Amino acid sequence: MFQTHKKFILIVDDSATNLAVLSQALKIAGYKVRVALDGESAIAMLEKSALDPTKNPFPELILLDVQMPGIDGFETCRQLKANPATTAIPVIFMTALADAESKMKGLSLGAVDYITKPFEQDEVIARVNIHWRLKQLTDNLEQQVTERTCALQQAQVQVVQQEKLSALGQLVAGVAHEINNPLSFMVSNIAPAKEYLAEITELLSLYQKHYPEPPSDIASKIEDIDLEFVIEDFSHLLDSMKVGTERIKDISLSLRNFARSDGDTASAIDLHETLDSTLLLLRHRLKDQGARPVIEIIKKYGDLPAIKCYPGPMSQVFMNLLANAIDAVDEAWEKDLRCLNITITTEVLRESAIVRIADNGLGMTEEIQQRLFEPLFTTKAVGKGTGLGLSIARQIVTDKHGGELFCKSIAGKGTEFAIELPI
Repeated sequence: MFQTHKKFILIVDDSATNLAVLSQALKIAGYKVRVALDGESAIAMLEKSALDPTKNPFPELILLDVQMPGIDGFETCRQLKANPATTAIPVIFMTALADAESKMKGLSLGAVDYITKPFEQDEVIARVNIHWRLKQLTDNLEQQVTERTCALQQAQVQVVQQEKLSALGQLVAGVAHEINNPLSFMVSNIAPAKEYLAEITELLSLYQKHYPEPPSDIASKIEDIDLEFVIEDFSHLLDSMKVGTERIKDISLSLRNFARSDGDTASAIDLHETLDSTLLLLRHRLKDQGARPVIEIIKKYGDLPAIKCYPGPMSQVFMNLLANAIDAVDEAWEKDLRCLNITITTEVLRESAIVRIADNGLGMTEEIQQRLFEPLFTTKAVGKGTGLGLSIARQIVTDKHGGELFCKSIAGKGTEFAIELPI
């Protein structure tokens, strides 16, 4: 459908008679008309429109005389086409120059048509109608292309997200399953091992009671191995193994939670548990890395109710934001050796659950923040980032959970991402 309220024509001609005749004819045909007496005035008028198009809209079409005082029509057209703000406005030349060379020059500068003076009003109206309709069709086509491109990008992001979640879920679930088999064996044998140790210790005590003076070679061996220390330390080793297996169980549980296959089933979850599980999976990156010290995690957990979420995708959001925060403080350490910390804050605000993940890294410029959630945009080196993580995270939060994902960053001081989820 054509936007008839935009039927706005600019006429540029140094002849007052031509301006009067054309203006009257175009107004009768349903067009709004503005006029300029020379090229400089027309360019100034359009530059004013560029400053505030709402108050001074651009014309949909320009009728431009060629022979004018000052800059002629050819130079006026060249300047209009060189300006990104006005390059798309169709220009129709009006001239008494009917030779082929003049016409070719005008068309090469970007004009869409020629009207030869003296002109017939009906011809002018017919040509204006045709080019105005073509302009509307072009604008509509460009809008459709933009919309389809945006829809295609969204579809690509969704496909990538689903493929990543599916592949990662299968991998992590497989790893967790493989861990569980030997882990179960270890857990089930620690308790009997402690019982056996207690029985062996009791038996050795009986030997010492009834045979306080063992043969010299046995006494020498007891002294060499420090039997009392071995018995005591063996018990401590079993206790350490029990702590280690419990930690592996926690990691395995975190892996299974992260790889949950119920991506299409929402359930009420504890966001704090999800955050802690994600931190557990990232713990190896938080430890000191040679010269780089430990990254301190500061938790400021508020009193959150259980939030209805899709557990797997929400874990992916936390994983992405926390991994980016670790990358940011790593980069900051390499630059100025600052103390490193990541602060996680949760609270209830205006019937929404808020999760803030803030780092004290190098921050981002305003230009980078404007493009942060664009698919395939990344500031990381080649091979270190796909540019899809934040785009997918925002889509999960907004489209899948009806929430919002915000970013606030100050160059040189750090970045904070805030997730707002409806309760």
